[in-house]
Amino acid sequence: MAKAPSYPMTSKAAVDESCDIFIIGGGINGCGIARELAGRGFEVQLAEMRDLSSGTSSWSTKLIHGGLRYLEYYEFRLVRKALQERETLMKMAPHLIHPLRFVLPHLPEMRPKWLLRAGLFLYDYLGPRKILPASSSVNLAKDRTGDVLASHLTSGFEYSDCMVDDNRLTISNARAAAELGAKIMPRTKVLSAQQTDEGWLVETTAGRTHAKIIVNAGGPWADNVRALTKGAGGTRAHNKQSIRLVRGSHIITAKLFDHDKAYIFQNSDGRILFAIPYLDDFTLIGTTDVDHEDAPDNPEISQDEIAYICREVSAYLKQAITPDDVLFTYSGVRPLFDDGAEDAKATTRDYVLDFEAGTNRSWLNIFGGKLTTYRQLSMQVADKLIAELPAPSCEPIGTKPLPGGDMADADFGRFLQGLLSSHPHIEPGRLRRMARAYGTAIFDIIGQSNQHLDDGIDFGCGLYQSEVDFLIEKEWAQTVEDILMRRSKLGYYADDAMRQKLARYLEDKQGSITA
Repeated sequence: MAKAPSYPMTSKAAVDESCDIFIIGGGINGCGIARELAGRGFEVQLAEMRDLSSGTSSWSTKLIHGGLRYLEYYEFRLVRKALQERETLMKMAPHLIHPLRFVLPHLPEMRPKWLLRAGLFLYDYLGPRKILPASSSVNLAKDRTGDVLASHLTSGFEYSDCMVDDNRLTISNARAAAELGAKIMPRTKVLSAQQTDEGWLVETTAGRTHAKIIVNAGGPWADNVRALTKGAGGTRAHNKQSIRLVRGSHIITAKLFDHDKAYIFQNSDGRILFAIPYLDDFTLIGTTDVDHEDAPDNPEISQDEIAYICREVSAYLKQAITPDDVLFTYSGVRPLFDDGAEDAKATTRDYVLDFEAGTNRSWLNIFGGKLTTYRQLSMQVADKLIAELPAPSCEPIGTKPLPGGDMADADFGRFLQGLLSSHPHIEPGRLRRMARAYGTAIFDIIGQSNQHLDDGIDFGCGLYQSEVDFLIEKEWAQTVEDILMRRSKLGYYADDAMRQKLARYLEDKQGSITA
């Protein structure tokens, strides 16, 4: 059985350690920042109170996109910044991010056709575009993308963006950070942060760390993280709310159409919904924008949101969908910067970096942000922190491939074909799923073409012991949900017997480690 080599990624911090920069939060921003700072030579520790990517970064709409609708709110800088990232991220992680064409049906009672054309023209040219094709008109009466749509929808437009596995993008950044020397500590809660003459004394459930700078990448918990400070420099406005919690909910149905394009629908209330092909067998539909007044820990979709999504999408389809068609749901709480917008859908999706005053400027808050712009945010954070603490290396880690992304010409199609040819003894569906998840790192699990490694226990749905061990040793996985939902997405196919079999193995594995 393949055994992946290990490297420094312990999940426990020793008592009274020290580092240059301590990051609180293991979502896409925290992990991206850890990668960038470790690449510049800083000593970095990151603490996440739960599993990596278990909050907002798990529950996005799975898109790397500029945000076409943000043009209506004159967010040109944000859209341009996001558009610049699409092809950059594709080259960094071609296994995780792939192009996706979106069909936008035209409804005369919504936005006029000239306005849609103008918006798509801006979308095409606000950012560089060498790989993704430009927007175009589409005759829905003749094109097969019109087959699933209501008969009165006869024209529309197509444009390009990208789809992403959000969990794996986050975990890949954490892996990259660890390979560069960062200490990544999931399931480690920060209890307090006391300012000292030298910086900070951070107390966690695993011990204490002396840090020169703290980065608050707590996402929906960012305001809670701010309240952890005590001692010198206690000038923080602990009661000040800097983020607006907005719940975005999604439904998943059986596959609604047999092509590989997605739809963007204009809703009657001015919002939009995406309908996206998902995991070969499903359609992912979302998202909503609802102010979230409760704690962000375990958000759930409301019955009103389910009804809203079904009603708005059904207005475009030949065959309506109902709540009975919903197989799965998920909700995420977006930590948007509170810019005072009256409506949640109009709140900016851009990020704000905020140094708070104290005895020194050694605490950085991150408010807001998008999955698409995490890399730019990470570099901007690094540049800000270098002004406080000179970096051993000023060269940005920036566009270097993420783990698994180092394939020739960033050509995933060619890589996959080579993999299928070199490993004919492995079921093609399993290879495709794993190639998408791990890229070139798949060889740490299945070996090279001249090897026939023992996969070990068969848990079902193409998941074997060799992959589970890889996820435990290289990707911090500890629980059934870590493996089936956040790292493999096989939870959408797994039955109770598979879950129980995997749970028993993990229990035995953890028992042997602690023995």
